[in-house]
Amino acid sequence: MGEQAVTGAGTNEGATTAGMIADGGPAGPADVSGAGMSADAGATGAAASPPTGAPAGGGAQNRTADIVPGPGGVMTDEAGVVTGELTLRTEYADGQVVLRVQYREADEWYVVTGGTAPLADPAGLDAVHTIAVGLLNRPEG
Repeated sequence: MGEQAVTGAGTNEGATTAGMIADGGPAGPADVSGAGMSADAGATGAAASPPTGAPAGGGAQNRTADIVPGPGGVMTDEAGVVTGELTLRTEYADGQVVLRVQYREADEWYVVTGGTAPLADPAGLDAVHTIAVGLLNRPEG
């Protein structure tokens, strides 16, 4: 898998809140449809699924990738911290994006704490997923 890049103007004008905190600071505006960031999911070992086709009218869609979080794991609403080999699923439905994780090949999915946000345009789902994989996949610590 090659490098996945998300390109755009990189401005926050008219941006929506991504609802995620990466550096301990408060979540700020983020234009996820043109975030001006890149994440090299291939180099870190994340295996992303091919895009799921959008039903007519911008209905439910999702993207998945296998990840290995860093030493602190991933905090979830239902199970607390989960660690080890995980699958990340970025879901879009009804103007909302939700990040969920599961232990690889398990049945239960857990909502990533702080991983729910409004997303006005479903076209931004790929960018949100790429950024989430870039933030959460830390197999080398």
